Amino acid sequence: MHGHNCGMEINSPDKCVNIPIELYESVKGQYFMGYADELRFGNGTGAWARLYNPKGSGVILFVNVWTVTDLSESSFRAQFWFNATPPGIPIPSKLVTPTNTAIRPAPVPKVKLQYASDVHGEPIGGSKAFVRQGEPGTTLVETENGKLIFPPGGNLLVFLSNTEGQGAVSGRVAFGWWEKKIQIGDMDCNHICI
Repeated sequence: MHGHNCGMEINSPDKCVNIPIELYESVKGQYFMGYADELRFGNGTGAWARLYNPKGSGVILFVNVWTVTDLSESSFRAQFWFNATPPGIPIPSKLVTPTNTAIRPAPVPKVKLQYASDVHGEPIGGSKAFVRQGEPGTTLVETENGKLIFPPGGNLLVFLSNTEGQGAVSGRVAFGWWEKKIQIGDMDCNHICI
């Protein structure tokens, strides 16, 4: 029997590797990170940062991770809104990058990271999904694993306010996300194929 395969072919097994979806999307050039820095609020004003998926973008936004950092000596509240309209004038953040820096030319996200400081009023419309409280000098972090999904025209908005009422506060909001090009049928049914 040595050296004889009895008519059977011996094939090497197929390789199957499980990798985190963040790595998979980064390899494809579809994972991005960015932040809004020096957000100012307090003394009756708020600040916000959001991931906005513009109408006509042609992509679906999957939010993977968010962080909110307090850079001051005051407690803060972070409200997380889905598809709300924020107060103030949106400013585009220039602090956005693809995570795969080996691809040339570098991928450019369709989703926009926008922010505003010292705004009056609160977001309108949409849904206030959840609220977090932060202590002075702390960072709130949550990994969502892409479960926060927004079609074109949708957004995830983080609205910051001072829980102590008085005093100037500053903070930072960061996001990690990936984008999936919309395929025919993605928006025509009750599910999204990943």
